[in-house]
Amino acid sequence: MSQSEPTSAAPAGPIRPGPGGALRPLLAADIRGGFWHRRRDINGRVGIPQGPQLLESAGNLHNLRLAAHTVEGTYRGDLPFVDSDVYKWLEAAAWQLGRAAPSDGSGPAEDAGLTADVQRIIALVADAQQPDGYLNTWFQVTKDGRRYEDLRWGHELYCAGHLIQAAVAHHRATGGKELLDVAVRFADHIESVFGRDKRIDGFDGHPEVETALVELYRETGERRYLDLAAYFVDRHGHGLLGGEAYCQDRTPLRVQDNVEGHAVRQLYLLAGAADVAAETGDAELLAACERLWTAMVATKTHITGGLGAHHDEEDFGDPYELPNERAYCETCAAVASVHFSWRMALLTGDARYSDLIERTLFNGFLAGVSLDGERWLYVNPLQVRDGHTDTGGDQSARRTRWFRCACCPPNVMRLLAGLEHYIASTSTDGLQIHQYATGRYTGDLAGDALVVSVHTDFPWSGTVRLSVEDCPTDRPWTLSLRIPQWSTDHRVEVKGRELVPTAADAGWLRLAGPWTPGDEITLELAITPRLVAADARVDAVRGCVAIERGPLVYCLEGVDNPGGLDDVVIDAGRPLVEESRSELLGGVVTVTASGSRRTRPAGGWWPYRELADSDRGSVRRAGSADTAAALTAVPYYAWANRQDGPMRVWIPTS
Repeated sequence: MSQSEPTSAAPAGPIRPGPGGALRPLLAADIRGGFWHRRRDINGRVGIPQGPQLLESAGNLHNLRLAAHTVEGTYRGDLPFVDSDVYKWLEAAAWQLGRAAPSDGSGPAEDAGLTADVQRIIALVADAQQPDGYLNTWFQVTKDGRRYEDLRWGHELYCAGHLIQAAVAHHRATGGKELLDVAVRFADHIESVFGRDKRIDGFDGHPEVETALVELYRETGERRYLDLAAYFVDRHGHGLLGGEAYCQDRTPLRVQDNVEGHAVRQLYLLAGAADVAAETGDAELLAACERLWTAMVATKTHITGGLGAHHDEEDFGDPYELPNERAYCETCAAVASVHFSWRMALLTGDARYSDLIERTLFNGFLAGVSLDGERWLYVNPLQVRDGHTDTGGDQSARRTRWFRCACCPPNVMRLLAGLEHYIASTSTDGLQIHQYATGRYTGDLAGDALVVSVHTDFPWSGTVRLSVEDCPTDRPWTLSLRIPQWSTDHRVEVKGRELVPTAADAGWLRLAGPWTPGDEITLELAITPRLVAADARVDAVRGCVAIERGPLVYCLEGVDNPGGLDDVVIDAGRPLVEESRSELLGGVVTVTASGSRRTRPAGGWWPYRELADSDRGSVRRAGSADTAAALTAVPYYAWANRQDGPMRVWIPTS
């Protein structure tokens, strides 16, 4: 038997699914060092603490006071969903407060100032709630209390969903029920109004309440919340809001063949559908989630994991429509993608979902916040041209302190604050490591603790050292390590003995016991720079390559490559050279490629010309007038942290 206390407690993270899935969340997780520890430290010291002041200056907290009739004045802002920014911040703060004290003794488990801010803002929320449970400051203050008159755009249930998620997080992380009581009253109100036989047969045009209601069911045991979530999932796609793909109302999810419409709305709906499938065993709904995830990844996902091709309506494009300069790739879509994929990973046990999580976290998600934790990107383009004129605003290609529509910053805060819950899982036969981050991870084997510690400098190094700290010794169990999709070579050493390399089992390297405390495992993933090309149907990048190293996508920035980036060409036949730069961008590995700058044709007022003989052939050779250039690339997540200027991920080969 293991030496730890029996592990009968429930997981404390954002998702607590029932027993129907292949995998379960861990009982405890603690990221203690390395890459993600540093990012989370900045989020905890800088990102989250600045939230109350930013919400105050933007008017979100003022609007709550207006709804509570404790102040007089006018509503601040012109959007009906600003309450959700408060709720997402509360969720982030709750996960931050619930984190264990750092093992090195560098700080307290609970920050008194943050606790006071959370309690103060929860009180504002509670005061603003109406007696029957309804809560939305936009409709209470600006619409004379008229409710549910604009389900396409009103976001009332969307805001309710974020309130419920914040309340569940606060209850799980701190034990406090103040916010949970508010959320339960609102959920009860919604349940009394919406349904096939209720006053309103409809749904919110922005999904979010679906996944939140399932989690409220998991927290309270009230089956009617799960039933209401299932109702909302299935009412999409029947034309109740006019049949728009934007609102996920063109096609029922169960028969939809590819993702469409507003990217965040689609992904939140899919997360809710996966939750419903997990709790009800609905095989048809699970099959739809698997089908849509597969189609999305194959045809509508950028190399960074980013999602959303159009600025107009923030939506997916056609299959293989993946632009560069106009790539939308909203930061919230990256967060939603992680939420959906993690639910699918737990449901199915398939490693490919965690492969996408890894790619998204390191690239499409992390680019959304500056290295200092104080500035943000709402959209994440893959190219900014020489001479780009930026008009500012939410869709700027320049990092911004806050936004008119500030959905992304607190979304980043809450995912980083709870990130330890997406690292590993447990099951009836052992423990699975999905992401490689230094820390201590506790699973459960029939009531006995499985405790594994991880030490790694990933993603800079591919060496991952694991140690079994505690486990039952009277029966075998399996430690499963995800072998990333990008990895072409790996080796593993167990208890000092190198094993013959084996092919991964559906993305997993499964190491069967018996195990005893003190056993050590070393995984070596070959991490070297590589060039990758897109599917030929992606017209925007045909004839181009991108640089990757491990899970990281790289980009060229003008600050490292003086002279502009519009004319650069990479020599794909020359080797890539990496260099560790501890002084640059918080410590990164750069990659340098050989290339040149094209010589532009002389003169002429018309930018098109007849194809010359020298242009024919599949590979362009550098002309005699072209200028040789060393092209220095940095990780995409770190771009736009030094100075404004051009950037590109995809580099022409001809």
